[in-house]
Amino acid sequence: MAFALNFELDQLRGIFEKKAMLTSVVETALNEQIAIESHSSNAYLALASWCDAKGMEGAAKFFYLQSNEERAHMLRLFRYINDSGGQALTPELSKPKTDFKDILEAVESFLQGELRVSEGINTLVYIATQEKDYTTLNFLQWYVAEQHEEETTARNIKDKINLIGLEANGLYLIDKEIGQLATMALAKPAESVQEK
Repeated sequence: MAFALNFELDQLRGIFEKKAMLTSVVETALNEQIAIESHSSNAYLALASWCDAKGMEGAAKFFYLQSNEERAHMLRLFRYINDSGGQALTPELSKPKTDFKDILEAVESFLQGELRVSEGINTLVYIATQEKDYTTLNFLQWYVAEQHEEETTARNIKDKINLIGLEANGLYLIDKEIGQLATMALAKPAESVQEK
């Protein structure tokens, strides 16, 4: 009788417990990417505040959106880890840089941030491939495409600043250009974290 009862309890436990679909290596790497995305969100919030303080409303609007987008990317990772039987961990936040020489340095900081995010995603793809975790590999393909878009945007902004220059009306034109990127982004249908 005791054997039958233990067997039934084990079966019930198996039904109600989530089975881990992630290896510990993949789960750790995904949690490290959460920290990268969180840091980027925080850094872009600091960029937005700096732009606001300098009267660059268009650039501020753009970086506020970028901060929100990075947070959404982080939450997408959170849900994936938890839905896959792992546990997403809330990262510690380090203080981001809050002062910049000019908008060119601020945008260079944005570009470097996107390059760090891309490096993290590429590392995750490598780890998922090594672990033969094809579900996670499939999940990460969205991030690979997204990072290509983000890096291109950052490089294009930097190129426009170099083309326009910071003299005379240049700063006004740059702010307007960056603000238009934010307006275009707001016009796109929003993706919820649930949909991603």
